[in-house]
Amino acid sequence: MNEVKPILAVTMGDPAGVGPELCLDLLLNQSVLSVCKPVVFGDYECLKHVATKLNKPLSAERIPCHASLDRAVFLPEGPYILDFSNVEIGELLPGEVNAMTGLASYQFVEKAIQLALSGCIDAIVTAPIHKGAWHLAGIDFPGHTEILETMTEAPSVSMLLTSEKISCSLVTTHIGLSNVSSALTSSKILKVIEQTHAAMRAMRSKKSPRIAVLGLNPHAGEGGLFGDEEAQIIQPAIDRAIAMGMDVLGPLPPDTAFIKDKLNQIDAFVCMYHDQGLIPLKLLSFDSAVNVTLGLPIIRTSVDHGTALDIAWKGTAKASSLYEALSLAVLLYKYNSA
Repeated sequence: MNEVKPILAVTMGDPAGVGPELCLDLLLNQSVLSVCKPVVFGDYECLKHVATKLNKPLSAERIPCHASLDRAVFLPEGPYILDFSNVEIGELLPGEVNAMTGLASYQFVEKAIQLALSGCIDAIVTAPIHKGAWHLAGIDFPGHTEILETMTEAPSVSMLLTSEKISCSLVTTHIGLSNVSSALTSSKILKVIEQTHAAMRAMRSKKSPRIAVLGLNPHAGEGGLFGDEEAQIIQPAIDRAIAMGMDVLGPLPPDTAFIKDKLNQIDAFVCMYHDQGLIPLKLLSFDSAVNVTLGLPIIRTSVDHGTALDIAWKGTAKASSLYEALSLAVLLYKYNSA
């Protein structure tokens, strides 16, 4: 009996970035098509325009965005393009940040979340959006994570970046560095530890993954000399997690947390702020890491890179992170369905 393939929404990202060409590569990738049914949420004419510029074929069934949509629409083999027809080709230039592309990429994501919540699709995989373009379009959300949290009404979400070499989850995400300390609470850190622990069990098939929690300050505070967040906020969360039966250590000094010996012993790192986790992750796994939003009632994975406006539509963008994101979405779907 043939295995049921999950239906995955792949949002095209910002039309002026590398998202369109990554989606074109995806639609031709037979290894991807053999394990899932991708539905590109995007603009058909934009994809056709980029395909012509790059001399690439465009082979997918077009479905109008405003058609009557239910799961049965996507049951035939596919692949599909859900066409929003929301990009003015005459006003579209590669690498240019503008309100039109920001609004278009937002609409792709919004629709994907709606269809995932209704059960019409099984998971969402997102190509990169440009936060500046969203701002120009009047969109209040600073990124994918925040709109996903709001639209799904999830009580608590966190961001996990993962690859074969390293996995990092973030307690705070898109906020200024000066605001990090006041945003940290023991309950939030504990929730991220719990979500990271559950994610590693699903992704790595480990009953008791080892989680390392980083400190906030130099030398993890040096016993209070450089700050007391470690003792007052971070340590209580670690103690509670250990009492719940999780294998957790820390707070680790951030400057030595990622040395080779520790990388080989730790399944995931819980980091206090964005760059604390993303700098080592992108150093080690820039082309292969995947962004996963934890705590949602739906599955969402993403590439770990941005719109790469400087190389948009040049045919040099690597699709490896997108393929890894698709593979992980399929894995999580199977885990949740077991």
